[in-house]
Amino acid sequence: MPKTKLRVEQNLTNKRKKLTTADYAEGIQSGDRTILGRAISLVESNAAAHQAEAQELLTRLLPQTGKSIRIGITGVPGAGKSTLIETLGLYLIEQGHRVAVLAVDPTSSLTGGSILGDKTRMAELSQRPESFIRPSPSGGALGGVARKTRESLLVCEAAGYDVILVETVGVGQNEIAVRAMVDFFLLLQITGAGDDLQGIKKGILEIADAIFINKADGENQARAEAAGKELAMALHYLAPTTKDWQQQVATCSALTGNGIKALWQTILDFKQIGRQNGCFEERRRQQARDWMHAIIDEHLRTAFIKKATKHGLLKEMEAAVMAGEIPATKAAERLMEMYEQRLKS
Repeated sequence: MPKTKLRVEQNLTNKRKKLTTADYAEGIQSGDRTILGRAISLVESNAAAHQAEAQELLTRLLPQTGKSIRIGITGVPGAGKSTLIETLGLYLIEQGHRVAVLAVDPTSSLTGGSILGDKTRMAELSQRPESFIRPSPSGGALGGVARKTRESLLVCEAAGYDVILVETVGVGQNEIAVRAMVDFFLLLQITGAGDDLQGIKKGILEIADAIFINKADGENQARAEAAGKELAMALHYLAPTTKDWQQQVATCSALTGNGIKALWQTILDFKQIGRQNGCFEERRRQQARDWMHAIIDEHLRTAFIKKATKHGLLKEMEAAVMAGEIPATKAAERLMEMYEQRLKS
């Protein structure tokens, strides 16, 4: 039987088969992208049984994680994030790397749906066997990332992808959530959207390790270079977020590929400096600790809402707040007091 047909039939079998944790781990580490996709679906699931299985899988995979460079990429809609990721991804593959892309699409606040079209926007990269692209809905999560992006990142590392690119929704200053899970944070900017400097939130400037001005080609190249000089001057007034590292500003063109090699070299320089002064490992340790606290916060909030809803307290307080009978702060205090009393009883 031809290898291609055999592989297709094996993938279909994997889709139908109920996988054990050992099956998932073996498939992930052997490079089976179908099982990798199923594993991320398992991690993203909110079902209690799936969550328990996902935690068992993550514990098993943990020794194989941590060997990649994690890169967060943000920018306003239209900045060319997807095009840049595809161009960068193809360049990295040619350099011998394996690239995973965790692309987060915004979830509609009205319908709850997402387009999940990143594989379409990265058509060439998605066809390469050395790449893996996973679009996920943000689910309304702050920071422009899906709620389980961190877990998905670990699964991709265990699968042997040594460069992880996290493309965010681009929602503004809440991008701090992305910074808390990556090693290097890139802000992609364009010219022509009003005042180039005023159009960037200070909060993002402070956490970005580099700012690259995209679409620096043709007639727009001169404007991009001028905007880059203005940004570089502005950054001198901000305190560096990483020891021994001054935020870099440069131009690039995802369309022509100009500046992509320089971007990757910037990332490598950042990693080298971080390794030398210990910031790289320390940041990852802090991220793991902060991740644990974030999970605790989420579990506590879920437990609180569940108990408050069960006893009718939440709706009662919501109605009182909406009717103007009680301030929101006082209502929250009463709910917390009732919740603590229920825990003691």
